[in-house]
Amino acid sequence: MARLGRGKVAPNPIVGAVIVHQGKIIGEGFHKKVGGAHAEIEAIAKVGDRSVLPKSTMYVSLEPCFHYGRTPPCVDSLLKYGFKEVVLCQIDPDERVKGKSIQKLEEQGVSVLPGFLEEEGGQRNAFFICRTQKKRPYIILKYAKTTTGIFGYEGEQFWISNAFSKRLVHRWRSEVGAILVGTNTALMDNPQLNNRWYYGSSPLRILLDKNLKVQPPTNLLSDDLPTLIVTEHPPTTKPSTSLEYLPSAFDNTLIPNILEELYDRNIDSLIVEGGATTLQHFLNLDLWDEARVFTSNQPTSFKESNAILAPIIRTPPAKIFPIREDTLEIYYAN
Repeated sequence: MARLGRGKVAPNPIVGAVIVHQGKIIGEGFHKKVGGAHAEIEAIAKVGDRSVLPKSTMYVSLEPCFHYGRTPPCVDSLLKYGFKEVVLCQIDPDERVKGKSIQKLEEQGVSVLPGFLEEEGGQRNAFFICRTQKKRPYIILKYAKTTTGIFGYEGEQFWISNAFSKRLVHRWRSEVGAILVGTNTALMDNPQLNNRWYYGSSPLRILLDKNLKVQPPTNLLSDDLPTLIVTEHPPTTKPSTSLEYLPSAFDNTLIPNILEELYDRNIDSLIVEGGATTLQHFLNLDLWDEARVFTSNQPTSFKESNAILAPIIRTPPAKIFPIREDTLEIYYAN
């Protein structure tokens, strides 16, 4: 239920709720949009006979909110409807909550079981937790390589992953706040970096272009999707209302400056789809949380000359999935 809100509620957490009465689900809900009803309220609204709520259990993936924001505190609604048992995955890391709702419920005689499926709950809300604790978006490195570790070739457009993997990548784009590439990738591949093959919206596109080498009719500069261009030489006038320019030195402060800008914009997640050099910069600075690496297992011969080698993740993959001829490996930073 929580995952259904991915890409729709940032920078708020994604939350799912299920109400169970006498072993049967009688209500379920999730946080659908910023400013909308929270998961617990959505679930309660689905219950036809609310007189049974005092004898029902509320399962929720994150501690109910304690503070007033765009909506009233959910903890007060749970008390209002008389729930006597609440099961939750995680304590909310937000300082405005962080155990306060659990304490309030227990003081009113409600049995609270925190930490149920805690790891799964944390994985679902990794974006929110990272932004709350590290004051930056959750960073996902994404790339593809051959079985021999080839990432691409100098001066050539080079596709590795299959159509199923590409569709999955578009789903990921619908779930994150921003996507980033460097100058060489923009010039060589001319990517659109939007979500065309899945439901949902497209992320903010970020282009690293120190000397403004990327010019129209490049896809990133030729449509009306919001695009942030990070450069040392911003133009005096903007060629399009969809383009923004972020002045920045291209030194060791570059990536921290971008992450600070995204944090200020309430963006909770970033996919780095840049070339090997851009990806390696994030790895060298230890500024990454997850890597999603496709390996093509197609029996195609790749030349070794002029090859660019893929970045190497030093930790073993946490998860491995077959996708037809491809293999997807998921890595997590320590």
